[in-house]
Parts: sequence; structure tokens; C-alpha cells
Amino acid sequence: MNFTASWVFVVTWKYGPQQNPAILFQVVLISGSGQSYFLMNYGDCAVLYGQLEAGYDTINSTSYFVIPDSTNGNYQNLKNTTNVNVPGRWAFNAWAAPAIFYPFGSAARDAERLISGDEAYESVALSTPYTFFGRTYNSLYVHYNGLITFNQPQPASGPYYYVTRGAEDFIAPLWSDLDDMGWMGKYWYQQYTSGSVLTRATQDINRYFPQMNFNASWVFVVTWDFVATSDVNSFIHHSAQAITFQGVLISGGNLSFFLIHYGDCAIIYDQVEAGYDTINSIHHFVIPGSNVGYSIPNLKNTSNVNVPGRWAFMGGSENVVGLQMRLQSFSDLTKKEDIETVLQQIKQELVNRGLSSSVEMKLRKIKKTQP
Repeated sequence: MNFTASWVFVVTWKYGPQQNPAILFQVVLISGSGQSYFLMNYGDCAVLYGQLEAGYDTINSTSYFVIPDSTNGNYQNLKNTTNVNVPGRWAFNAWAAPAIFYPFGSAARDAERLISGDEAYESVALSTPYTFFGRTYNSLYVHYNGLITFNQPQPASGPYYYVTRGAEDFIAPLWSDLDDMGWMGKYWYQQYTSGSVLTRATQDINRYFPQMNFNASWVFVVTWDFVATSDVNSFIHHSAQAITFQGVLISGGNLSFFLIHYGDCAIIYDQVEAGYDTINSIHHFVIPGSNVGYSIPNLKNTSNVNVPGRWAFMGGSENVVGLQMRLQSFSDLTKKEDIETVLQQIKQELVNRGLSSSVEMKLRKIKKTQP
């Protein structure tokens, strides 16, 4: 990790005689290179008779940690404890998933799975059926390799398939041979049928798909996290290169949607792709740049809804959408061949922004005005 500190804040607490304090400890906040860290340093700690705890917590406890011995009455031993092999020092990466991520991990009480090799997957029975481009499913398969399938598990380790001849309905938040990278990895998942997650999903979908008057009744959140380490503490605090992404399936009434979220993503030196496909590829989409390994770190800056790192798609019933535009053209748009050219250009722009490639563009009316 190529880190350079640009700011440091140091605060030290002393209790007792100046030369030989009975209680001495310190916190150091450090930032730079787009990253943040903090240290906790311990000297002598005299007997304390009140309630005691050392560590950190965050809003909604998305990330939290309690230093061992700080709550079990053995706090006088803190000067001998460490997580970095330096007695008395605890070091943490103040990493957290981007705010666009839905809650995940132990704090969200998710089901948790440690990533193993051999293209493993897990079948998940859905508490509410989910409709994906016209087909309704009561279960799905979460793959260690960053893939969600519906009909059956996908044995391929990476995206070795031919677009336009798809044999499977799938959502690929980030499909690659991730479980064979040698990194420590986990994924978490949970279904929701009530609570704040449904409220958040309702707000998000109505923001990106207005005039739907949508109300979420079911949400499925699955999050993958890979870190280039074999050390648990390094994994927890993302103290090495990482790949973190999330898929969110949302349904309500007869409508279905899905979101894909990206955090930090290291370069992937294997075949990789993100997007979705359907049986016979009637509907399919590849997120631009996701099929080029060295472009993967930029996914957290891409979007089709003007929210960096978030892609939003509608995966439910067919819809007819009206689009009113004002165009300037040197072509005669009363000619059919010119109109077809313009419609294809409009379609390509919409597809680039996340609309299904199967969309059909038809002209209802055109009016010529003088400049």
C-alpha cells in the first residue's frame, strides 16, 4: 500500500503525577492518499472502578470493535496487547463501505459465508417470488464468484459465454474467478420484508424511476468482500487491496428492480464482466468498462443514475415509455432512413445509460420548426 500521510491529529490523556502518570493513553488520527487510519497507544493503566471499554463504533454499528481486555477487568494489561505486534499499540484502518451500500455484515445480522474455491455457490429460497424480465422465481443461487443465477447454478468460473445466446437468467454484480485469487473473501446476504431497508429501497427506486409510485415489499441484499490478505484483522480493516461490491434485488406489486453497488475494486487479471443477461439474451447489458480488468478500479466512479458507484435497473414487467425531445439536425428528419438513424443513436445512448438493449424505438410524431 503506497500511503503518504498529509494530516495527523494527536490527543493524549494523562492522569496522576506528571512524571509518572497512573493512567496514560493516546489516540492518533491519520489521513492521506484518500485513506484514513487511527492508532490507540497505551501506557500504564491504574485500577479503575467504573465501567470501561476501549475500541470504536459507528452509526448503526456498521463497523465496530472492542479491544480485548478492555472490558473484562484486565485493562491494566492493555500496554502489553496489540494487533500489530507492537505492545501497547492498536492500529486500525477507518475503512467503511460507501454510503450507497445497503447494510451488510454481522452488524446487519446477515447470513455470512467464507469464500472457498471450486466455483461454489449457495441456493437461497426466497420468501417472496422475484420476477426477472418476465420469469418468476422462488429461489436463486449466490455464487462465490460474484454472480446471481435463477434457473440453475453456473459452473463456469468466469464470464465464458456468448452474449445474444444466453442460456441463463443472471445478474452479475462482478463475475470473475474471484474465489481462486488466493485472497480472503466473504459474502453476506439477507432478505427483508419490513423495516428501514424497505423504506430506503422505496425511496431509491422512486428517485430513479419516477411516476411509478413504487412501494418495496421485499429486498434481497448480497455483498461480496475480498481482501489480498490471509490475516483476519487486515481483512476487517481493509489494510490491503480489496474488491467490494453489492447486489440489491427489490420487488413490490408487479414491479421488480435491482441495484449494483461498487466500492474499492482492485485490478482483476482474469476475465471479468458486470451486468445482466436473460435466456436467449432477449434482455442483456454489460456495464461499460467492466469487461476490462484494469478498468475495474474505476467502477466506483461509474453510474447510470448519476450516483457514483451505483447502477439501477428495472427487471420486471414490460413498459411503454414516452420520450419527448427537441433535436437539431442537418438531415431531413421527414425521411424514413434519416429517422431510423437518429432513433438508433438515441437508443444507443439510452442503452449506455442502463436501458435494456432489447428496447424498441418508434416515432409517434415529428414536427419541423424554423430555427
